[in-house]
Amino acid sequence: MAHGGEVSGAARALARVRPVVQYAGFAVIALGVVLVAVGMVGPVGPETGGLGAALVAVGVGLAVVTVLLAVAAPAAGGPTVALASPVRGRWRALNSPTSAVPSHGTHAYGQSYAVDLLYAPESVEKPEFGSAGGSFLEPSRFPAFGEPVLSPAEAVVVRAVDGCRDHRSRSSWPALLWFFAEAAVREVRGLRGMLGNHLVLRLADGTHVVLAHLRRHSIRVPVGAEVSTGDELAECGNSGNSTEPHLHLQRQDTADPRSALGLPFTLEPDGVPANGEHLGVRS
Repeated sequence: MAHGGEVSGAARALARVRPVVQYAGFAVIALGVVLVAVGMVGPVGPETGGLGAALVAVGVGLAVVTVLLAVAAPAAGGPTVALASPVRGRWRALNSPTSAVPSHGTHAYGQSYAVDLLYAPESVEKPEFGSAGGSFLEPSRFPAFGEPVLSPAEAVVVRAVDGCRDHRSRSSWPALLWFFAEAAVREVRGLRGMLGNHLVLRLADGTHVVLAHLRRHSIRVPVGAEVSTGDELAECGNSGNSTEPHLHLQRQDTADPRSALGLPFTLEPDGVPANGEHLGVRS
């Protein structure tokens, strides 16, 4: 993963504009729905319902613009920062920036160069999608659940969100369809809905790292805490927009993922593995 030069100004501007358009769309749709309902049951004339329908259409248009801003925006580029592994043992990469950028199919929420890590110890059987023996499995069925999450650098904790429940997996195609329907609702809920329990760490260079989908009530550090590389910060969970217990790791420019610009990073000692490959083992 080779990057360098200056961070794209266009990418940064689009990252800042996207949440404004998104939440404006939500507000316009909500207002339109209210007006449609009032026009149907209230004493006002049918023109109120017509106005509501027009506002819903405008809100949907803004939602489409939001998606286009998230998908078609340029990648940020910029210098790559080396991070230590945030986990111990044998973890497999999914949605890796080594395989594609944006790695998750979107630049939204600072995810351009994010990677998902799934614990895959050789001695433990892991339920696999489509053949897990069920569609909605307890998170404890997965070896990643409860594994320690480590600080990847010397940093300061600037955001800590806990209390989101760890939900069951989505381990089959029907369950995955349900997951996509849920994702729309989670998007409206904001960061708690998308990232679940998470930590944001400020690095020495002023950029930030996000560790997401953490286990409920497992975060061990408060906002303002100074952490060292390798400190145990929390446990891997299945909160937020997640199909199974895993760790989501990303680097971004600002502390707020809603308007953040995703930035490149590498993992010591062997880099960010490609999809399906395993992270260098950290003891």
